[in-house]
Amino acid sequence: MLARTERGRMAETDGAPGVRYRFAEPTLGLPASRRAVVLAAGRSERMRALTAGGSKAHLHLGGVSLIERAVGRLLAVGIEDVIVVVGARSTSVERLVQRIARHGVRTLFADRWMDGNGASLAAAERELVDDPLFVVMVADHLFSDGATDELVAASQPSVLVDEHPDPLIWSEGTRVRIEGGRALEFSKELSALPVDCGAFVLSPAIFEAQRRAAAEGDASLSAALCRFAAQHPIDALPLPAGAWWHDLDTPEDVRAARRSLRRSLGKPADGPVSRLVNRPISTRICMAIARLRPNPSVVSVIALLVCAIGSSLLALGKGIAGGVFVQLGSVVDGVDGEMARLQYRTSAWGALMDGVLDRIGDAMVVAGLTIWAVNAGMIGASWAIVLAVGALTGSMLSMATKDRIRALGMREPPEDRLRPLLGGRDARLLLIAMAAVVGQPVWGLIAIVVTTVATLIARLVSVARRSVDPV
Repeated sequence: MLARTERGRMAETDGAPGVRYRFAEPTLGLPASRRAVVLAAGRSERMRALTAGGSKAHLHLGGVSLIERAVGRLLAVGIEDVIVVVGARSTSVERLVQRIARHGVRTLFADRWMDGNGASLAAAERELVDDPLFVVMVADHLFSDGATDELVAASQPSVLVDEHPDPLIWSEGTRVRIEGGRALEFSKELSALPVDCGAFVLSPAIFEAQRRAAAEGDASLSAALCRFAAQHPIDALPLPAGAWWHDLDTPEDVRAARRSLRRSLGKPADGPVSRLVNRPISTRICMAIARLRPNPSVVSVIALLVCAIGSSLLALGKGIAGGVFVQLGSVVDGVDGEMARLQYRTSAWGALMDGVLDRIGDAMVVAGLTIWAVNAGMIGASWAIVLAVGALTGSMLSMATKDRIRALGMREPPEDRLRPLLGGRDARLLLIAMAAVVGQPVWGLIAIVVTTVATLIARLVSVARRSVDPV
């Protein structure tokens, strides 16, 4: 098993028996060119069951076509000009690109696409011959967020490699022989463990290498890379820690990619309630409705309406039904952000609207609990008001303080130390739902006051200490 590298050093690890690999540290910085080529000229023969004979470029994952994902990821990391090379079923792919195209995206037809992906790349020579460097990616490879960031920023020829691939990927992938951090050979026949991920930074010298390979009877990209590597060093950059990728050649590959996409929809800051209770449900809802491409802000409104129903039921004293709707609202509240991340539709406006609607939902749920407790004679009106104000103040100050700390650029406390206090919104709504189901609205209010105030105090104390301590 090969270890992943930490920035700033080479990594030398055991691979196949008798073999040791050393991966290059990425040479970061803006490349001399901000252009990229996406190879989308293949026939997609093994995907006929899903494409009905069409191109894989049309295949949708999470409501977004493969070609849109490839182009969108490149634009997101700063590429300014994307050339999509088409071949088989070129008309339909060109129409798809035109529908999704924004400034800096265009198609190019490869006359000799049938000869191999190296010949497809060669079609872009006139466009790229004057560029010192450019990015090359394969359209049917799916990457997680951040997987290609270091590669795209590389300032010399590089290849992204997976040093511990899945056995099936290794058996079908293009393997890479690596020495001294350089990729020297690309072939499916090698015994080396690493495989290339179908993402490269290359120079125009690749076109001469492709001509030599084609003249020798092999027009594949792998053959061109071998000849290129013989004269020009290619850095081997390992897939970043936690990143993943998929080569989509079969229906099973697509199913695996959908699973990876769903699992990637959570956030690093998720607490135990989100991670163990909400996300397993919300991400499945998100993937199920993704093909409808709902506006994330509409989903935010739906989550608020679900909370409003729960609040109304609580006010009527229907604890079990109210608790179920409150928790359902908490689950649905995660779908809007998941949808935005899944379909490249995140925006500052959407985040602002989601935060405002969350606070409104919190107020409604607390109001529902309070009305229930007073009407049922469980607590006097004065004490009910005190608890309600405490719950609302704690809930809103907890989030407002967190946002203010970030806005002021202060050192944020480690959230993993605060999560056990259950002061997050997901935990608050779960506590309310549990209290409602067992018929204890007063204890639900008390729990919210205690957890939110405790979290607020802990956050302030932590920030105060970190502001005094040297960085």
